[in-house]
Amino acid sequence: MTDDSEHSLSRSSSPKSPRRRPARKTRKSLPPPPRTPNAADPSLFINRELSWLEFNHRVLEEAMDRRHPLLERVKFLSIVSSNLDEFFMIRVAAIREQIIADFVEYSPDGLMPREQMSAIHERVSRMVRQMSDCFWNDLHPELRSAGVTLLTMDELSAEQRRAMSDVFAAKVFPVLTPLAFDPGHPFPYISNLSLNLAVVVVTGDGEEKFARVKVPDVLPRLMPLPDDPSDPRAVRFVWLEDLIAANLGMLFPGMEVKESYQFRVTRNADIEIQEDEAEDLISSIEESLRLRRYGSVVRVGVQDAMPARIRKILTENLEVTAEDVYPIRRPLGLSHLMSLLKLPRPELKDPPYTPALPLSEEGGDDMFALIRRGDVLLFHPYDSFAPVVQFIKNAVSDPDVLAIKQTLYRIGKESPLIPLLIEAAENGKQVAVLVELKARFDEENNIGWAKQLEGAGVHVVYGLVGLKTHAKMAMVVRKERGELRRYVHLGTGNYNPHNARIYTDHSLFSCSEAMTGDVAEVFNLLTGYSRRDTFPTLAVAPVTLRRTLQELMEREIRHARAGRPGRMILKANSLTDQKVIETLYEASAAGVSVDLIIRGVCCLRPGIPGVSENIRAVSIVGRYLEHSRVYWFGNGGAPEVYLSSADLMGRNLDRRVELMFPVLHPRLAAQVYDEALRPALEDTVGARTLDAQGRYERRVPPSGTEPLDSQQSVAASRQRSGAAVKLVLRDTPPAV
Repeated sequence: MTDDSEHSLSRSSSPKSPRRRPARKTRKSLPPPPRTPNAADPSLFINRELSWLEFNHRVLEEAMDRRHPLLERVKFLSIVSSNLDEFFMIRVAAIREQIIADFVEYSPDGLMPREQMSAIHERVSRMVRQMSDCFWNDLHPELRSAGVTLLTMDELSAEQRRAMSDVFAAKVFPVLTPLAFDPGHPFPYISNLSLNLAVVVVTGDGEEKFARVKVPDVLPRLMPLPDDPSDPRAVRFVWLEDLIAANLGMLFPGMEVKESYQFRVTRNADIEIQEDEAEDLISSIEESLRLRRYGSVVRVGVQDAMPARIRKILTENLEVTAEDVYPIRRPLGLSHLMSLLKLPRPELKDPPYTPALPLSEEGGDDMFALIRRGDVLLFHPYDSFAPVVQFIKNAVSDPDVLAIKQTLYRIGKESPLIPLLIEAAENGKQVAVLVELKARFDEENNIGWAKQLEGAGVHVVYGLVGLKTHAKMAMVVRKERGELRRYVHLGTGNYNPHNARIYTDHSLFSCSEAMTGDVAEVFNLLTGYSRRDTFPTLAVAPVTLRRTLQELMEREIRHARAGRPGRMILKANSLTDQKVIETLYEASAAGVSVDLIIRGVCCLRPGIPGVSENIRAVSIVGRYLEHSRVYWFGNGGAPEVYLSSADLMGRNLDRRVELMFPVLHPRLAAQVYDEALRPALEDTVGARTLDAQGRYERRVPPSGTEPLDSQQSVAASRQRSGAAVKLVLRDTPPAV
């Protein structure tokens, strides 16, 4: 074990009873943060939470961008809403806990928890208004023009109202449960992310009563109206909550329904699991999922027309402050708009893209024969994910395969890999799978897969104490000519075929002895008691990855100080680690040219004279989610390229099991640069440039040049060449 980590790499265990994260101890007031010109100066860091909100605003800008087909813009607006939900459930919830515990500590950018919360409230309030304007002033009328109409009950004809009232009586009314609130009825429990109606009724003697009606999430949020014979392509919907509000009289017979207003609650979902005993881990996580339902309320969205007296009832009983309440023009919870993507209207969507798959040209479906010829590099979604699935299929059906080992983090609800791994075990092969049960919001799904795998005789491991296993790797052991040979797949993304169609990620297949030997050692670390702290080809967090990255960055600094070119290109989802940022500032001051391609959170301020004037940072938001992590180092003219599952965040470098693996062959390394890096640096369509104030500005094409969309460029290039599988024959010399 090295100084890179203080974690004990032993098998995971869990508590006898899970509990919420304990409140941090109160500290005495601190003096103002130091304002010095060195790299630790808070003014040199962008606030993490505000940077994330800027990322979500970039997604919102895509919803406003008319170059996208209409339903794709609706998709982006839905994603913005869903992103905000998770932001409040995790990030805002953590800050709120700090405030409640009177936790006194400055963030790296010099803000206290209450200051962060105030800044978040201001930024989110503005974003919520922009989202509403985008929907009502832009998308809603364009949808109507395209024959996709979202109606309120007031807009229906008398005949349509009668038809929808019949739908209400038959399909909605039976699942509704009105809950009264008065001295005889406690305030009802409001579940996380549920949409509700706050209803005021008047009794026969004139007394006002308050009730809550939950909008059932087992029914479609958009209720279809009968087809219009005059226009078969047109579709019309009524909002479910509006249909319920128009028929509340059926729920409160003998009373007058005076008012009803929508509201929506977001709860703290960041429930931490204390790990003590491995055999209790599944039950502990199952219990934690139940506890998550009862997390404290962190946000209340209310219909903007809701009067103050109703808001007061909600804030007092949900135990929130006025700053936790966000007035919104209905509808609330725009994530449900994603259902419109299912409409059979291809002209309103991006043209379908078929990933390249010329495996038949390179040896048919035999992945082992293909990999023996040389390392194989795929770039998803431009290249199909099918070879990854085929790799496991070959292992299942091949009588010479003795063992399969794989890590699973987020694999989806209909993964083709689980049946294959079960079949392999039933065929008598040794199958060992690490299922990360602590993958946030995928815990329940992963527990189900783990139980199913165990029931089929697969050796299932749940991870390491205190660490999430985020590394993406699979290994197949095959008997060939009386000897054992190992084949591996390493990736930057999850083993999720659905995500592989919309996320950009890299896959590398190899059977080189050095790399497969290291992967075997990492599996031993995960499933046994190995304490190995050196790996010849891989960098493994939390053991060596931080140290390796630091050494690679410092090497560029030495090159620059010696008068040689110093160059780095770092592509990741997020850059928040303070030590990495400080080293990048040092590199810039030494003259190293640094390009950052950071899709999401970036806490580094580029372009500050004397500090970061040699650093440029760009964010790309487009049709595909930029997810691959690529770390490129100029190395004095002999470039080295690394792919990784890890972002540049403290949690990835210190508190997770992650891999960073080299692309050793120059041709494949050049392919990574030409496809994943150079187009992104030249993008003038989906790219925004970050300035020193933390603002993002859209890039514009230089005068006289055509706009370049990096994602479209790679897709078009792949379609033209049809060359999905790039491999390097064994006689190709590796890079130094």
